[in-house]
Amino acid sequence: MTELNIYQGVKIMALWRTYYHIIWATKERQSLIVPQLEKSVYQYMVGKSDSMRCIVHAIGGTENHIHLIVSIPPTLSIADFVQKIKGSSSYYINQELTPHQNFKWQRGYGIFSLGGKQLEKAVNYVLNQKQHHSDGTILPALEEDTNEDDPPPKYQVNH
Repeated sequence: MTELNIYQGVKIMALWRTYYHIIWATKERQSLIVPQLEKSVYQYMVGKSDSMRCIVHAIGGTENHIHLIVSIPPTLSIADFVQKIKGSSSYYINQELTPHQNFKWQRGYGIFSLGGKQLEKAVNYVLNQKQHHSDGTILPALEEDTNEDDPPPKYQVNH
């Protein structure tokens, strides 16, 4: 649990079970996450997530995109988490790993919320990204490449 705040001298705690599948790609889907960088990039992202009190359940991808299954506490917005993880990892890659290369992530990201019962399947999918891509067993909805805002369909609500 995470401490939300103190109200009249009493610590208020939140019970939270949030699971998100977040995907983003390198700029123009360039193959920049080469095998010799992958472990360092993933370790950096896990460490950065830990510093924000987020829980990484799985991280994986290919040379041109990343999948992350993460729990984000209610004290941090999803947009702030993604901005910080993408921005700081890009800086880390450019400063520490490949100073001669101009590494950039694409604008935007895809995000899907998961229920607890979906977590294990999502973790397995992410950890086996390379295999899914080589076998052609990817889930197309999780691999689409778009920079456009693509909200879910809007349904009529009866009042």
